[in-house]
Order: sequence, then C-alpha cells, then structure tokens
Amino acid sequence: MSSDAEQAYTKVTYRRLLSYTFENKKVFAFSVVSMILVALSQPAFAALLEPMLDGGFIHKDPKIIQWLPYAFVLVFMVRAIAGFAADFSMTWIGRKVILTLRAQMFESLILLPNKYYDNTSTGETISRFIYDVEQLATASTTAVTILIKDSLMLVSLIGWMFYLSPMLAGVFLILAPVMALIVSVVSRRFRAISKRIQSSMGSISHVLEESVQGQRVVKIFGGQEYELDRFYKNNNQNRQQNMKLMVSSSLSTAILQIIVAFALTGIIYVAIQEGLKDNLTAGTFTAYITAATMLFAPLKRLTNINAVIQKGVAAAESVFEFLDSETESDKGTYTTKKINGELLFENLNFSYDSHQDKAVLNNINLHIKPGETVAFVGQSGSGKSTLVNLIPRLYTGYQGKILLDGVDLDEYKIENLRQHIAYVGQEIVLFNDTIEHNISYGIEDTDAHKLKAAAVAAHAMEFIDRQPQGMQSLTGEKGVLLSGGQRQRLVIARALFKDAPVLIMDEATSALDTESERTIQSALEALTKNRTTLVIAHRLSTIENADKIVVMDQGSIIEVGTHQELLAKGGAYSALHSIQFSEPEATK
Repeated sequence: MSSDAEQAYTKVTYRRLLSYTFENKKVFAFSVVSMILVALSQPAFAALLEPMLDGGFIHKDPKIIQWLPYAFVLVFMVRAIAGFAADFSMTWIGRKVILTLRAQMFESLILLPNKYYDNTSTGETISRFIYDVEQLATASTTAVTILIKDSLMLVSLIGWMFYLSPMLAGVFLILAPVMALIVSVVSRRFRAISKRIQSSMGSISHVLEESVQGQRVVKIFGGQEYELDRFYKNNNQNRQQNMKLMVSSSLSTAILQIIVAFALTGIIYVAIQEGLKDNLTAGTFTAYITAATMLFAPLKRLTNINAVIQKGVAAAESVFEFLDSETESDKGTYTTKKINGELLFENLNFSYDSHQDKAVLNNINLHIKPGETVAFVGQSGSGKSTLVNLIPRLYTGYQGKILLDGVDLDEYKIENLRQHIAYVGQEIVLFNDTIEHNISYGIEDTDAHKLKAAAVAAHAMEFIDRQPQGMQSLTGEKGVLLSGGQRQRLVIARALFKDAPVLIMDEATSALDTESERTIQSALEALTKNRTTLVIAHRLSTIENADKIVVMDQGSIIEVGTHQELLAKGGAYSALHSIQFSEPEATK
C-alpha cells in the first residue's frame, strides 16, 4: 500500500472509530464545553500576571490589588471543576465505546462460521477482545480529549501571545512546518510498531491458552521448559516492541522541545530588545514568557498522543476487520414447525479450501428415510464427521444437493433448521453453569418434569442425586467437577431434552467406559425410535442394530447395508469388524 493510500485508509479507520465516540452527542458536547473552559483558563492565568506586576507591584494600583486575588481564585476554580467534568464525561464515553464494541464483537463471534474457528487461535480472538479494544477506546477518548483540550490551549495561548506582541508570536509560526514534518514522519513508525505489539499480544494469549488447557500434558510430559521458553520469547518480543515505541515517542518529544526552546530563546532576545526601547513593560514580558512556557505541556501531550492514536488505529483495523468478517450465510426463508427427517444427498462434493484436488467428500449419494438410524463408519479422515456437519450447516460451499424433507438446506432459515436438530459430539461441551442449565441449554421454557425425564433416560440422575445441590450443582469449567462418563451423560441428556426429530451423534459414547456404555444403550435405543439418527461410531458393537450402515473411505461411500449384510459381503466393513473383535484375543 502506497503512503498516500495508507494515510487515506488510516483517516477512514479513525473516522469510523470516532463515530462510536460521537454516538453520545450530549455527553460529548458537555465534555467539549468543559475542555474549552479548561483551555481558556491557561491564557487567563497568564493574562492576570500583567496587571499583577504592572498595576500591583510597579504602580501599586489599589483597585487592581483588590480584585486580583478573587480573579485568581475564580480562574483556578473554573479550571478544577471543568477539568473534572471533562475527564469524567470522556471516561464515561470511553467505557461506553468499549461496552458497545465488545457487544458487537461478541455478536459477530457467535455468528462466525466454523471456518473462522478452524483458522484462528482462541488466544488471538481473546487478545482482540481484551487488548485491542482497550487501545482503541483510548484512542477514541483520551486522544480526543488531548487533541481538543490541548489544541485549544495552544490556540488560546498563541492568540494571547499575538495580542501582546505579534512580532514575538511570529517566531513560533516560523517553526510550525518543521514540527509538523517531524510528527508526520514519526506517525508511520508508531503505527508499524503498534501492529507488531498487537501481534505479540496475540501470541502471548495463545501460549497462555494452550498452557492452561494442556496443563496436564505439560506436567506429565515435562514440557515446562519448552513452554517457559516459548512464553519468554513472545513476552520479550512484546517488551522490545514497547521499548521501540517508547524510544520513538520520547525522541520525537525531545526534538520538538529543543525546537521550542530555541524559539523561546529567540523570543527572550527579541523581548529584551523591545524592552530596551520601552515598547514592552515588565508585566507584559512576564505574561508573555509565562504563556510561552505554558505551551510546553500541551505540546508534549499532543506529540505523545500521536503514538496513542497510531496504536488505536492499528487496534481499530484489527477490531473492524473482525466486525466486518463474513458471518454465517443465512439467505434461506423457509420455516416449518415440524419435519419428518428425510435426508437426501445427491452428487455431493465438498472441500474446506474450495480446491477440488483436496476434496473431503466425493460424489456422495445417500437416501435416509424418516426415523431411520444410519451409522457411519470408516478410518479417521474418511469424511464421516464432515458429512454430518453439513446437515446443520456448520460448513457451506458444497457442490451438489442436500435435501431435508425435500427442501434444500440452503432454503431453510438457519435458526429454524437447527431447531430440528440435536447434536452430541465427540468433544464434550459443558458450560461453567448448573447441571440444569447445561441440560436445558438454549431452551427458554424449561419443564422440570421433562428435564428430569431426560436426565433419567441418559442415566444421569444416578450421579446428579449425589451432587450437593442436585440439578443446581455447578459443573465447573468444561465440566471439570465431573468424570468423563458423567460429562458425556449430561450432553446426551441435553440432546434428549431438546427432543429434535434429527439426531446427530458423533462418537457420542467415546468417553464412556464399557459398563457405562452398556448402561445407556437402552436409553439410546429408545431415543432413536421415530427419529432420524445419524451415528458416527468407532466401536462397531454400538451400531449393530442400525437400520443402515454406511462405510466411508477417503471421502467416498464404499459400502451400504445392514450389519449382517455387510458381514456377509466380506468387504471393508467385515475387515473393520474382524480387526476390532480380534483385538482382545490379540492382547491375551
């Protein structure tokens, strides 16, 4: 991107960021008025020095001596009250911006397609929510406060200096282009460094996330040194980039201060010459020098704020890129209160990266009747999970057709489609909430009798009754307070409670021991009655009674039939069956 294009993009991004600040118009207007009062208090203080010296000390005017103390008190009171009002109102706006952006980001997050989660680390996403938004809010409020307040201070002080002596004030204007050039050059460096800081924060979050989630593996396999080294490298990179930002900011500020110091030196020299000609009084000179020295503080803040703005713009690009990410496609309009559960796959092809030479599913043709239990078996990577994940539209972009009750899946409104589908995956997902809320997740009207019936059918009440608070007991993060088998029974109870006409079970009993698996087999058999059930199973013993078994290999269907038919055929399913049921003998 060229320099001009980059600057234009930066302006567009920052304007979009400021639009969040300006949403609270009344509070912002109140803050601006307060900042104007703060800015005007600076030259007002300098202006009071002239009558204090000339009228008070030199001419000893009693009228001036009488009102001058009240004027000083008034100026400081206005500055204190207005300063507090400005800071409070802009902080309020800043937190409101953060509230709004995080809410919008979370809304986007839960609507993003699975492809985003497949390609983006959790740490990177968390870093956007925590670090980037804070940087962005600082740029939209703190930076705006300094830009408005300190710019007004500079304008009012320089205006007062021009009023006192246009000749002296002209010295500052000569150096203004040089100062603007320095700010422009440094801005590009600030932005580049800020992007690297964001990237390093994402890496830190990623390492933290993996270390926390995999803490058992880290301990047992002795990965502490490796993780420490990985964290140190990312943490040190973050430190280095922050130091580069600080050096750039401090150097630019120091250079600008030196330029102002030279200007001030020139002003003093000219002022002395004017004083020798009796064209400048002591009071006027003191007021002028005071106003000139008051320029240092706002000028320094304005110089440093460039770093804040560039960090904010870099963060805004990251946040807005996230907000502008394409969410799940939902162009369907068809809705229905009830479905029979008939599924038809016609010439289905699918690839995650849209390249057919890396196709995951190849020419799938399959008819599943309403109420049928269909099992999918095959080696890992054969496409079983991918196929069933297309039904609730977790992935899109396939070629061919998938029809549910004769209606193309894309024609369904996505929310309505998923209302008719229950899912039990191989990854157990429990929320850090009560057992009751985990079972009834996503369903607002909870029937206590139906809830208990689902738990009983999943043989979960056996351990729920032993919990300190029964259904109101917490499961812990990811269900850590429960055993693997107990967690699995809860997610099965969740599917039972939803009572959807289409049920997808992807390795649903994988976390159960043999005894627990036998315990819930009767419940699963009852669950599959009058319901279209798609089962992915590694243990072939669990799907022997399926109405149809589909054998897949490298994304294609190679065999279809019942358990007995496929055994008699002596093909791939028979080979898989022989391997599994010969394993116990082989280990004896």
